[in-house]
Amino acid sequence: MRLTPIVAFLAIAATFAVVAAPAPTGASAYVTSALADPARKADTGDDARRHAADVMTFADVKPGQKVLELVPGEGYWTRIFSGIVGAKGHVYTVWPNEMNEYSAKSLAAWQGLVTKAPYTNVSLLQQPAATLSVSEPVDLVFTVQNYHDYHDKFMGPVDMASFDKQVFNALKPGGVFVVVDHSAVAGSGFSTTETLHRVDEDAVKKEVEAAGFVLDGESDALRNKDDARTAKVFDPAIRGKTDQFILRFKKPAH
Repeated sequence: MRLTPIVAFLAIAATFAVVAAPAPTGASAYVTSALADPARKADTGDDARRHAADVMTFADVKPGQKVLELVPGEGYWTRIFSGIVGAKGHVYTVWPNEMNEYSAKSLAAWQGLVTKAPYTNVSLLQQPAATLSVSEPVDLVFTVQNYHDYHDKFMGPVDMASFDKQVFNALKPGGVFVVVDHSAVAGSGFSTTETLHRVDEDAVKKEVEAAGFVLDGESDALRNKDDARTAKVFDPAIRGKTDQFILRFKKPAH
């Protein structure tokens, strides 16, 4: 049986030097503190598998920043962002309207989460998938395992040239867009987003760069050379162990 797209959500850009980011020798104190927050005790069992410290270090999120997270799912990354940016920062989470018919229970839980300490620095934005808006410029736009879904029929599909430009416009000059997703076979483009829930990272690079971004970095923290990238990401043999790329795009400062 084919899993619904929402299960995929919830189960689951001057010239800049492009560098492969090594695993951090030591996460910053604020990242370490956010990961150790007792409020996210239920999440900590996934921190090693998700390489949470590496991903946050690569995203370069800092206290006081404004973060826009696309499709927060069950809030694993949101809770970390909330702890890092602190009371002087803010986390805006985008919940596309196209998800509503599948996720009433999860959405209700999310509406509750954003009203309770320590997550009062988190906002829920409900809007059409194709129309991205936020009340103020942000330092970071972040998306994990769902950039590919924006290409799928149930999301519109979204006009990605327009969408990536909206991401660009939502960022402060010098701000970054971090994309994490399940990798597909090289050269496959966007042909497996619906079937395997995977996407060709080179196709993502070209698409995002076309909006004005510059590729600013890549991380191998979530790579798995043993993943042939031909199985659906929900296949028990590979689920939770897929080869994933992490790309950081920067909006030029001028």
